[in-house]
Amino acid sequence: MKLCKIRLVDGSMRVAVMHDAEVQPLDLTQINNCHSLMDILNSADPAGLARFLLKPDTRPLSLSEVTVLAPLDLQEVWAAGVTYKRSQIARMEESESAASNYDKVYTADRPELFFKATPSRVAGPGQALRVRCDSSWSVPEPEFTLVLNRHGQIVGYTIGNDMSARDIEGENPLYLPQAKLYRQCAGLGPCILLAEAPLEPETVDISLEICRSGASVFSGTTKLSQMKRTPEELAGWLFRENDLPDGAFLMTGTGIVPDDNFTLQHGDEVSISISGIGTLTNPIVKDTL
Repeated sequence: MKLCKIRLVDGSMRVAVMHDAEVQPLDLTQINNCHSLMDILNSADPAGLARFLLKPDTRPLSLSEVTVLAPLDLQEVWAAGVTYKRSQIARMEESESAASNYDKVYTADRPELFFKATPSRVAGPGQALRVRCDSSWSVPEPEFTLVLNRHGQIVGYTIGNDMSARDIEGENPLYLPQAKLYRQCAGLGPCILLAEAPLEPETVDISLEICRSGASVFSGTTKLSQMKRTPEELAGWLFRENDLPDGAFLMTGTGIVPDDNFTLQHGDEVSISISGIGTLTNPIVKDTL
């Protein structure tokens, strides 16, 4: 089952089940203390509750009748780095002075985890993502993203875009927060695939395509099975000595990195597809200094 957040033409927001080309709103008035998607995700049985809240006679709405929003409420967004060999190599290439650190974190027990975004900095499907105006080398990072409840349990999966200013981070690793965290720095969506069955990483394909003026200028693919760490391992480290009472989204790193001579430009369109979830597409904007 896939859950999403939508805005209706009257401006109201609803939680809905997403099908191929339509959505079916849930009736959250049936349960006390259940007012949001976050409440469903933090329940004892998100899929069971969603099925209970789905009235059989609710008219499905076509995607053209609604606006699909980023599928989060108050949750923090975090990210893991250097979890794929390709990412390790790219990070070592962008910063000669810190190359040994990236090499070490790839093999260490403790992963690299960093705070990525507050909800206000997150873009949903079709909403613009931003390249920093003071960056000359920025790329999207397509990432399989864990949806975690307040107890640190994996309750679902979505698509994440961890936008990154590689030149800023490469100049000095201490600039990582500025390279990663700024307005419109993260994309999530279009929906949450609830974790109703065991995850099979070898069946999960991740792809990235970047279009410029209607033509593809970069594409790449990888598999979740190429990730060195397990989702459960990353979730465990995030919640170690850390309270996240609303739950969290955890981007799990990228195995697709464009060549060093590539940077995003204003007007580009980034599409990330993950099997079983769907496609997240965002236009890119960049202001001038």
